[in-house]
Amino acid sequence: MEAIHTPVLVEEAIHYLAPRAKGELMVDATLGEGGHSRAFLSRFPDLSIIGIDVDPAIQEIARERLKEFGERIRFHSGWAQDFFKAYPGEFKRPNIILIDQGVSLFHYHRSSRGFSFRKDEVLDMRLDPRLGPGAAEIIATLGERELADLLFRNAGERYSRRIAGAIVEARKQGALRSSRALGELVEQAVPAAYRNGPVHAATKTFLALRIAANKELDRLGDLLEAALQVLEPGGRLGVISFHSLEDRIVKGFFRQKSGVSTRPPEAPIDRKNGRTVVVLSPKGLVPTEAEKRANPPSRSARLRVAEKILD
Repeated sequence: MEAIHTPVLVEEAIHYLAPRAKGELMVDATLGEGGHSRAFLSRFPDLSIIGIDVDPAIQEIARERLKEFGERIRFHSGWAQDFFKAYPGEFKRPNIILIDQGVSLFHYHRSSRGFSFRKDEVLDMRLDPRLGPGAAEIIATLGERELADLLFRNAGERYSRRIAGAIVEARKQGALRSSRALGELVEQAVPAAYRNGPVHAATKTFLALRIAANKELDRLGDLLEAALQVLEPGGRLGVISFHSLEDRIVKGFFRQKSGVSTRPPEAPIDRKNGRTVVVLSPKGLVPTEAEKRANPPSRSARLRVAEKILD
């Protein structure tokens, strides 16, 4: 199956995460359709990559897309933080780790799991459909106040109470199991001005439920900590976020580990200050205007990079 997702901030990631010696190992902790890995493998012929993804369906697309690179790319199925916590002893420590928190267009267009309010699909939204409750079960079991809190906390939905109330009322007529039905319900629950705004009224509701179904914010802190523990001293960790809650977690983690120290990529490292990392991108890197025009999903992306100093 042909890949349909265009990776974001590729040139920026390559600039900051490029290998600086022969034989380096990179972990693409969120492989997706393999776009970032393909760019790195094509550009750096001495680089090897371990690609991790929790979704077996999308990993098959990546395997086919990257097969030309042979043994330079190895695959692992599962959550990245679990892989790092039980890092295989036969592998050298990685010099580069890239974490892309975005969800591939594959999931919106081909997974049939209800990620999009524009399709009439089973409301699931799990990246790994074998684990945990899906979105339909979440909205079927939470109380009205809990549901409103979830929509506001995960996505900043300003009409979270109205939407939660409409969902609970609709549950009296039967379970909500269709992505399109939920999208239409949200549209009817919010004011007309919001409904007719530039962004679909259900966007934040679907974002909040996707985050909840995959425990994305809960996992992110553990993932960052586990990745940094495995990373070789002198190695670099890059994280691409797509909304403010994710970016706040990444920014806070890097600030904590660095003591708010920053430096340009070419500056020498002070190894006497006891800090774990030095932040290379204090404000984060965002797409160029050209990339935003060519790839609209990149608009909200931000890349932060840190270099590990000490174990």
